[in-house]
Amino acid sequence: MALATAVAAVVPLAGVAAPAAHAATGHTAASSKATDKSAIVPGRYIVMMKAAPLARYTGGMKGFPRTKPLAGHKLDMRSVAATKYKHHLLSTHRSVLGKAGISARSIANNYSVAFNGFSAKLTKAQAAKLAQTGGVARVWPVELRTADTVSTPAFLGLDGPGGVWNSQFGGSPNAGRGMIIADLDSGIWPENPSFDKLAATPDHKQIQAKWNGTCDKGVRDKIKCNNKVIGARYYGADFGNDISDDFDSPRDFNGHGSHTASTAAGNHGVPVTISGYALGDASGMAPAARIAVYKVLWEDAAAANASGTTEGIVAAIDDAVADGADVINYSISGSSSFIVSPDEIAFLGAANAGVFVSASAGNSGPTASTVAHNAPWEMTVAADTHDRGAVKSVTLGNGATYTGMGYGAGVGPAPVVNSPAAAVAGADATKANLCYSAASNDGVAVLDPAKVAGKIVVCTRGTNARVDKSLAVKEAGGVGMILADNGSGVTADFHAVPSVHINLADGTAVKAYVAGTPNPTATISAQDSSPVEAPNVAGFSSRGPAVAGGGDLLKPDIAAPGVGIFAAVAPPGNAGENFQSYDGTSMAAPHITGIAALILQKHPTWSPMWVKSAIMTTATQLTNRNRPIQGASGNATPFEMGAGHVQAAPAFNPGLVYDSTVVDWLAYGCAIGQVQLVSTVCSQVPVIDPSDFNSPSIAIGALPGDQTITRTVTNASGIASNYHVSVDAPPGTTVTVNTPSFRAVPGGKATYTVTITRTTAPLNAYTFGSLTWSDDAGHSVRIPIAVRPVAAAFPSQVTGNGTSGSKPITVQPGYTGTLTASVSGLVPATVSTTAETAKGTKAVVPITIPAGTTYARFATYDADYPAGTDIDLLVKNSAGTTVGSSGGATAEESVNLINPAAGNYTVEVTYFAGSTATLAMKLNSFLLGSADAGNMTATPASQAVTLGTPATVTAAWSGLAANTRYLGAVNFGDGTNPLGRTIVNVLP
Repeated sequence: MALATAVAAVVPLAGVAAPAAHAATGHTAASSKATDKSAIVPGRYIVMMKAAPLARYTGGMKGFPRTKPLAGHKLDMRSVAATKYKHHLLSTHRSVLGKAGISARSIANNYSVAFNGFSAKLTKAQAAKLAQTGGVARVWPVELRTADTVSTPAFLGLDGPGGVWNSQFGGSPNAGRGMIIADLDSGIWPENPSFDKLAATPDHKQIQAKWNGTCDKGVRDKIKCNNKVIGARYYGADFGNDISDDFDSPRDFNGHGSHTASTAAGNHGVPVTISGYALGDASGMAPAARIAVYKVLWEDAAAANASGTTEGIVAAIDDAVADGADVINYSISGSSSFIVSPDEIAFLGAANAGVFVSASAGNSGPTASTVAHNAPWEMTVAADTHDRGAVKSVTLGNGATYTGMGYGAGVGPAPVVNSPAAAVAGADATKANLCYSAASNDGVAVLDPAKVAGKIVVCTRGTNARVDKSLAVKEAGGVGMILADNGSGVTADFHAVPSVHINLADGTAVKAYVAGTPNPTATISAQDSSPVEAPNVAGFSSRGPAVAGGGDLLKPDIAAPGVGIFAAVAPPGNAGENFQSYDGTSMAAPHITGIAALILQKHPTWSPMWVKSAIMTTATQLTNRNRPIQGASGNATPFEMGAGHVQAAPAFNPGLVYDSTVVDWLAYGCAIGQVQLVSTVCSQVPVIDPSDFNSPSIAIGALPGDQTITRTVTNASGIASNYHVSVDAPPGTTVTVNTPSFRAVPGGKATYTVTITRTTAPLNAYTFGSLTWSDDAGHSVRIPIAVRPVAAAFPSQVTGNGTSGSKPITVQPGYTGTLTASVSGLVPATVSTTAETAKGTKAVVPITIPAGTTYARFATYDADYPAGTDIDLLVKNSAGTTVGSSGGATAEESVNLINPAAGNYTVEVTYFAGSTATLAMKLNSFLLGSADAGNMTATPASQAVTLGTPATVTAAWSGLAANTRYLGAVNFGDGTNPLGRTIVNVLP
């Protein structure tokens, strides 16, 4: 449902979100701002041109034939058409700079394959001017993105006599042949045996025919490529990156890139040893595939992470498509709010060129609506567990036993102490609680050897690395560690002393026992490596519903193992280890990357969306013990695991697929109001309800009574089949499919509709179900359903003009009864004009919000300033806490506070960019209470409504002052209870 729900009144901000990205072993930082300017790289910008890049150009310009590849084909960068059109695009880059009076020498890097544009070194004024120049679609500041398997092949059905490697390809030496996997990450440690030269390469001619890449060995600490790692590129200082803590080459320092690359396509049967423990043999998902490395993340020693600029990331996507990659792995975070940041737009071009994109969902779970990478053209991967046993327990002196996870030996019984009670006198209390080692605290220990020697220490998870905590215990002479979780989820690590990781509730109980018991003791058991029940969704894995799209497209799409994944790493960043156990959705994504490569190897003409559909519709929702997969609080929902846990084998023969193309992707992006931010293409694509996007899932963010959804399936098998539908209706709803069955011929399509009607489901809460098409050949094509019933749906805001006028408001009722309408306001803007403010600085406007204020808006408007002006707003309460911000690329900014607490506030108005050295800025403040100001009516004030039948309420205003902006609200109710409101914005 495209309308806003009755319980939210959110006005979209102008601009495009591009928050700091994190390789997904860290947390995804979602931003409500249009650009997260705290993460920008000063003086560097990405410019997007209006013309289509090579991957999307379908012809139409005289003298320039089509370059977009046909279905099932790769982009041919060697063709005359591609060469000619690329040269044309590059010439337009120089030309547009000339039009803006800017030297072409300011161009740092050109993009033309998946993304048409360039990066440049510009002043703020130049960037503002360029944004207004013909041919330019958008200008973004360059931003920083940061970095977000021994048994998993067998667990996923790849290994073993009946596994995919044998049944589909005749053994692991053939699994992945002819496939090229592009890994955008922190580089590679090529000396690891996971990347050794392949023994045989019968696919040599196939690879040679499509590979256009290179092996750039680097300047310092060079690497060597081979027939396994066939290509390497790196995007360092020339792309705005700080490389001072890293190798000036594709060589990995951090380890994240080596880990993801080896998980996706590492060699088969590589012995793994970590901290002296022999752990068996490891393999990537597609062990015969070739790897192309694109180093876009760089070690940041201070942050203990890897990060990189969007400037480099977009260039890497461009290069990967041009080089001939079949699949891209992107274990790097992104925006949770927008699908039109530069990297996401580049991925649209990649998918349109036939390249499958697997992206990590982020590590900000279990909080709702934290999932990143919400575009329909990529596959968003959540993290779950696998069945390798790493069970340990701790038994206290009172006999209580708590089960957790860990590797290696046990210890005890021994005295036990809570870390705060074991702190050095004067130590930072927080660091003592978290057990910082001396190495992570500028050489200063926080645990006192006199209080720790010979004891087990209880430490708390958070901030510093988990293994750093056991190191602190060892440094102080402790013999063991109990790690109490902070809610992120229990995992196993290789610790400096025998350790066990227990959950939050159990950790609280253990701490209470230790604090309240004279001479407390504990015993940590040795590891039990027996297979365990799995999968279950990882606590850290980011959850839906997606902010981008308002819950009308299900994200994440799928879940894969991302906890305790053994894989290759880089020794410099991993205490000299060649392998390490990592957690994160970063680790889950390359499992899907490798499986997608295998499916494309088997079905080389399948589009990325066919592969995505096949993986989703064949997923399982059950553990290896045939019980429901568990999430944060019971059975996992689609917002935790998408369609479910990946199953490799059935994905090769899914029966039916849900297909979509670039036209559908753009139509969806237009339907959620985002493509309009970067393009004028919306007038050229179909108008759809976002829930009607042909996804292998059904999601409705606001269901006012009922809604009918349309889906189309394509028979991807080689046989004709009769399919019959079965529905597991979301509790409290009925689900009606317009046809109970259909016959599908090979390659044939069938369209069906699904009507979902609320009966007893609670309002404003999601309810989940599924729909499955099955045939006699054994195909079972399941899609999840996620809907949120609401009492009514209506626009969050309507805008009118003039001193008098009216605006109709369409209401979709979710009930039969009475709809009432009343008004608050209209109230005029209070305009505060700042002093002349220098570019790049801010003015502070004090605001007092009175009691009874139901809605506060602080806004600036493009109409008040010269073209190209960029203003940002930041609102703080009396405690100095930020309560709202708006940071688009223009002067059209708005911060809205719903039912704000009465008190004193400040609004920081920043002159970010513009054509003048200084600027007097006008802050418009609207403080709306509940009173009717007598200048607006809502009619009818009461009317009978029927469930599912649209009703209209007209807001009309008169007698307003000229040249004044006003704000008010139409408040809806059912005769007894309030339902919500539509903000009425009246401009001069």
